[in-house]
Amino acid sequence: MTDTEKQLLQSLLGRVAVLEDKLAILELMTAYGPAIDSGSAEAVARLWTEDGVYDVDTGVLRGHAAITAMVQSQAHQGWIGGGCAHMLEPGHIRVDGDTAVATCKSQLIIRDEDGFRVHRITANRWELAKIDGVWKVTRRTNRLLDGREEARALLAGGVLS
Repeated sequence: MTDTEKQLLQSLLGRVAVLEDKLAILELMTAYGPAIDSGSAEAVARLWTEDGVYDVDTGVLRGHAAITAMVQSQAHQGWIGGGCAHMLEPGHIRVDGDTAVATCKSQLIIRDEDGFRVHRITANRWELAKIDGVWKVTRRTNRLLDGREEARALLAGGVLS
């Protein structure tokens, strides 16, 4: 194999590795909706590292136990029982070795007496780490897209730099 062929092969292997990482991260992110909407608390918690943080406008959840408790809470169970869907758009993913940041928007759609309606739309920043070959969320930050600068800055931080 010539030096040029070796360089091309190395380049292709590197590009394929990044694509595989982005696909794995996208699959992790898109697993959240079905897991949370089915009430699969353990599956939701396993998306995070053991000490992972879920920072939502309503509070900060730290670790699997807190995330599991949120899924099992009366409020969340009420949404599931009444009909709800967490919808995420495809994320903008940046991989840097064994860490990554994904930025996207999400919607919580709930059913009420008039049918389905958007309950909230949030900006999302997913910080991830590849641990033993598996991508996990280390921190997810959500901010309501209600005109606040904080939510817009969260989105901008994922695509500008």
